[in-house]
Amino acid sequence: MASLVSSQASTVQVDYYMGIDVGTGSARICIIDAKGDIVALASENIGLWQPQHGYYEQSTADIWRCICVLVQRAVSQNNIDPLSIRGIGFDATCSLAVFSNETDDPVSVTGPNFDTERNVILWLDHRPVDETAKVNATNHNLLRYVGGKMSIEMEIPKVLWLKNNMPSELFSKCKFYDLADALTHMATGKEKRSFCSTICKQGYVPVGVDGSVKGWQEDFLNDIGLGVLTEDNFKRMGGVNGVNGEYLSAGELVGTLCEKAASELGLPAGIAIGSGVIDAYAGWIGTVGAKVSIEADPLNPEIAQNDRTQAFTRLAAVAGTSTCHLAMSPSPVFVPGVWGPYRDTILPGYWMSEGGQSATGELLKHVIETHPAFNRAASIANSYQGNIYDYLNEHLKEMVRERRAPSLSYLARHIFFYGDLFGNRSPIADPRMAGSIIGLSSDKSVDDLALHYYAALEFIALQTRQIIETMNKAGHSVTSIFMSGSQCQNDILMKLISSACKAPVFIPRYVNSAVCHGAAMLGAKAASANSDGNTEDLWDIMDRMSKPGKKVLPTDDVNEMALLEAKYQVFLEQCYKQREYRDLVDKAVSSWTIQ
Repeated sequence: MASLVSSQASTVQVDYYMGIDVGTGSARICIIDAKGDIVALASENIGLWQPQHGYYEQSTADIWRCICVLVQRAVSQNNIDPLSIRGIGFDATCSLAVFSNETDDPVSVTGPNFDTERNVILWLDHRPVDETAKVNATNHNLLRYVGGKMSIEMEIPKVLWLKNNMPSELFSKCKFYDLADALTHMATGKEKRSFCSTICKQGYVPVGVDGSVKGWQEDFLNDIGLGVLTEDNFKRMGGVNGVNGEYLSAGELVGTLCEKAASELGLPAGIAIGSGVIDAYAGWIGTVGAKVSIEADPLNPEIAQNDRTQAFTRLAAVAGTSTCHLAMSPSPVFVPGVWGPYRDTILPGYWMSEGGQSATGELLKHVIETHPAFNRAASIANSYQGNIYDYLNEHLKEMVRERRAPSLSYLARHIFFYGDLFGNRSPIADPRMAGSIIGLSSDKSVDDLALHYYAALEFIALQTRQIIETMNKAGHSVTSIFMSGSQCQNDILMKLISSACKAPVFIPRYVNSAVCHGAAMLGAKAASANSDGNTEDLWDIMDRMSKPGKKVLPTDDVNEMALLEAKYQVFLEQCYKQREYRDLVDKAVSSWTIQ
């Protein structure tokens, strides 16, 4: 009997789902089982070219080569049976990918000769300055759904730049994808597009919203000089839904892995491929479905009902080089300085708003590396075989002990740092915003470096509060924060965000893999498709596969909370006074003649 049980157990089929995440500098893959546990992880750097200042380009061929290496490595090193992989989901940066509508080959975006394999204009590429201004000068109604103005990071200005700079005969052969949609196209050969990509970054307005008939706005494209894209029912942008195109919410079945892609990936053909999403949205999927106890009382461990209404109270903060803040609502909420509202991008019929901080990880890096004590601090950190952030965190805690200070915040009580060094994405939406600091001294020590670093952490936390307050004032109901990304490992920052926002912060179990984990859930949704193509509800998948993590609560020190409240008032003064000062000076020099 024992041998029979053993034999039966060995034949039990285990189902796996794969998530593929394409970031700015690397591609990552994770494989999860039916419970949502990660069983394999791998990453690989991808190419990034900067032909001139402000230009950033990539290649889908290079990205696909990296993905193939990753898939084969993850499968082989973790003894995964390729036949057990049921679904694949993709997420990627919101970058523009260009292909030939005749041959399906990549089309170069590198001027003036347009003769490289680089066919991707990266999200952070800032070449279409004039084109962005032209787009926003239309004041078209669709701009209401991208925060009032289309960002230079979005894709329509980049398409217009290509039209203005490419030979006309080459541009006439181009079709355009968001990068996530390009990857699902390469995997399946299908031309289906995602609502997430087209609505968030390409000016698509879902049918029925504000009288939208075809999704794409014909008068808008004509006004900005892209009328050629309206031909054949917008075929080169993906077509009209239900006519000559198909648009899908997150994870809905695009198709199955085609023979060519399967051969290159080392996987069997026929695996279900889910509709992809922008990387930050995969972070939302990978975090906000966790079953958690929102109550602050440690004696009340009861977990609240985890239906989708919980999502309306949970802000996903996806933190890396920059930070994106995502919130879902059952009806459209228009928030000044916040992108959206976007319908159908994740769950059909529901709306997403997207705030953000232009640079958080990059801000911390800048503050540390420009301080006179940086080299000394870096050397000490290296001697302990640690990173400089962990070293500075420990140094700050040591300073508290040595100075017998009541808290970390007390050490930096008279340093007032405002950190929009890279402009402001939300809620001011002002690219002219800059940084400022009150409390400078002649101190060049590591102690001073640590205090400036802490002040930058404090700024990130206070601005997060400003964004949440702006969203809630407009109609959102955010009461908790679900973090993902490398900054989750910074315990001082997490405590600061929780205390400044007076809200619990939840850190996922898979701190550095939440985005990839979310992409794998898209694969699980696609694999659930029945014979009619209908798939399991994404929230149910998130509820089943998400993992509880660590909860960080606001400080219970009333004095520290009072200090943070005072600091927040100074923060707001620094924010709004900066704009007053700039306007005052601009008025004073308005009559100057600049040669």
